[in-house]
Amino acid sequence: MIDHFSLPVSDYALARTFYDKALGALGYKVQMEVTDSPDYVGAGYGPADLPEPAFWIGAGREPGPAPVTPIGQHIAFMARDRAAVDAFYAAALAAGGSDNGPPGLRPQYHPNYYAAFILDPNGHRIEAVCHHPE
Repeated sequence: MIDHFSLPVSDYALARTFYDKALGALGYKVQMEVTDSPDYVGAGYGPADLPEPAFWIGAGREPGPAPVTPIGQHIAFMARDRAAVDAFYAAALAAGGSDNGPPGLRPQYHPNYYAAFILDPNGHRIEAVCHHPE
């Protein structure tokens, strides 16, 4: 159900060292790192048998198109296909959420990363993501 989640960190280098060691003891490793974004630096961790990281730490601002909000709590839910991402976005807006990034490809993560970002009524960043090519 949950695709991934992220936690904000105030000192990325310190947090990276901590999580590399703590999660490394559990067999998790950095599967992806975002360092070329002007708004965000982050590392995604997961076990070797998963294709995408499930846990992220990040400093700066949450990735995604404008408007971008300061990083904080973030939960991403798996979507079965891109149409489900689109449906999530429309339903969330209709239910009182606000736009934090419309449905679309986010190739900075991988070529098939199709996601939409919503702020819920309490300001939490909620994402729906599909990793499939269609």
